Amino acid sequence: MKLEIVTYPAEVLAEPCRPVEEITPEIKQLIENMVETMYEDDGVGLAAPQVGHGIRLITVDRTGPSERKDLRVIINPEIVEREGEVDSQEACLSCPGFQVKLKRSERVRVTGLDADGNDVCIDADELLAIILQHEIDHLDGKTIVDRAGRLKRSMYEKKVKKWKK
Repeated sequence: MKLEIVTYPAEVLAEPCRPVEEITPEIKQLIENMVETMYEDDGVGLAAPQVGHGIRLITVDRTGPSERKDLRVIINPEIVEREGEVDSQEACLSCPGFQVKLKRSERVRVTGLDADGNDVCIDADELLAIILQHEIDHLDGKTIVDRAGRLKRSMYEKKVKKWKK
């Protein structure tokens, strides 16, 4: 079932998420729904707070949405190593109409659990490294708007206020 994307400045996007303690049938269903939502909304990543759940869970597919050949589900992901620096032009399903150039680590190592509770360790570079950092930011209560410069952020916040009227 496709889920509704929560948009900035929703409170759930600004709060650090709690760890997933147990992989229940409800968590498995949420994963399935998040994957469907990510693909249907042409995303390459989706974090649980983006669909209203304050838990540490992300879905990622750097080949998505057209190919769908590299789906990864990571529960309780943590960046344990970072290396280098790269500029990244980013957009976000939760921040419609907003793009920003950010500095990201060029390579990351991410650990966590897969949907079955098995340990995973992902050494990522290029697009996958950027997607993982972007989605883990969501779990820490940060969006690309929060990472933008003051002027760009202020302009977007004014635009969002107009949309809400």
